[in-house]
Amino acid sequence: MCLAVPGKIIEIKGSIGIVDFNGIQREVRLDLVDVKIGDYVIVHTGFAIEKMDEKDALESLDIWKELLKTEEDF
Repeated sequence: MCLAVPGKIIEIKGSIGIVDFNGIQREVRLDLVDVKIGDYVIVHTGFAIEKMDEKDALESLDIWKELLKTEEDF
């Protein structure tokens, strides 16, 4: 099973994107998706594999924040 956190594309250099995952930035290959700066993507093994609309991405990020907060309370 793969758990994916959406990341926001903040920079594009050819087929490489800089994606922000809640403050952590990583280089990601963009060969498999058609995206622009500001888009949200799901990444697997260094490749953006799916573009998400912003509403769904933000909802998913809110759920992750709640899960992480619950985990910290234990």
